Amino acid sequence: MKKKIDKELGSKKIGKELGSKKIGKELGSKKIGKELGSKKIGKELGSIVTDKGTQPCPRCGSGPIVVDSSGGEMTCSKCGFVIVEKIEEVGPEWRAFSKEEKDDRARTGVPSSLAMHDMGLATVIGAEDRDAAGRSLPASMKAAIERLRTWDGRSQVHEPVDRNLRQAFSELDRLADKLTLSDSVVEKAAYIYRKALEKGLVRGRSISALIAASLYAACRDTETPRTLKDVAAACNIKKKDIARCYRLLLREMELRMPVVDPTKCVSRIASMAGLSEKTKRSALLILHKAEDTRTSAGKDPMGLAAAALYVACVMNGENKTQKDVAEAAGVTEVTIRNRYKGLKSALNI
Repeated sequence: MKKKIDKELGSKKIGKELGSKKIGKELGSKKIGKELGSKKIGKELGSIVTDKGTQPCPRCGSGPIVVDSSGGEMTCSKCGFVIVEKIEEVGPEWRAFSKEEKDDRARTGVPSSLAMHDMGLATVIGAEDRDAAGRSLPASMKAAIERLRTWDGRSQVHEPVDRNLRQAFSELDRLADKLTLSDSVVEKAAYIYRKALEKGLVRGRSISALIAASLYAACRDTETPRTLKDVAAACNIKKKDIARCYRLLLREMELRMPVVDPTKCVSRIASMAGLSEKTKRSALLILHKAEDTRTSAGKDPMGLAAAALYVACVMNGENKTQKDVAEAAGVTEVTIRNRYKGLKSALNI
């Protein structure tokens, strides 16, 4: 009996069951490396988060993966398997319920932008005479901060280039607000103007005309439906002067502008003329057919879009005259009649 107990509990079996070899196999670096190491963690957590749901589910093998940022869970949309229960919150730790509260609590400034004369990277000394703890500054310190604030404002526009950019971009902001343009168009216009300033194209020319030409070039490049007449009316400069500066930019900077698509102008004209969605869709079909038959080649895109809308009005029985559509598009009635005849004969309407 004693021998049997020795065999059962002896050093050999204990050594086999609990010894370094088995512990090394069960809990050692190899298994830990396989179960908890970088490879498995990378498969379970890493690539799914970084690839934004492109990785398949580890249980069913399909997907896609849905990330619930509010609940902090990552689940499979097919089988419902919860892959990760707690995801780190990447947003701010504070909450805001209005724009003013958000601006007040944010600890970062505005993003850098080409449409600012200093790209938004200048030093700004706040107007409030308080220290970091919120206490009011003493009178002697207030006078020193005021002098620093004055010299800081003067130093930002010391160079002639900075003064030029400040004047140009204030005009650009005003034009973008009048024409309701997006930030991407404004950034593109600022980029074109900065390049023109580097090449010395602004010297001897009107800043307002050149920034208007840059804005029109940005609209053409991003295929935003704004005509030269719209830009001229917004900036109160002659259309001929803006066109001259625009041709200068194209020639000196070797810009290649895409051909204006008439379908981009349909929504704008239809909205201004108060046309229905059915008429707008019919006009888009007419323009696609005209493009397939090469009827639209060499034609003014705004006039062609207006003519297509007028044809759609006639087909759908909508009571709109040529004058109504012409005023909405900014073209003459003669243009609409000529384009109308061309579309009617080419498409056999």
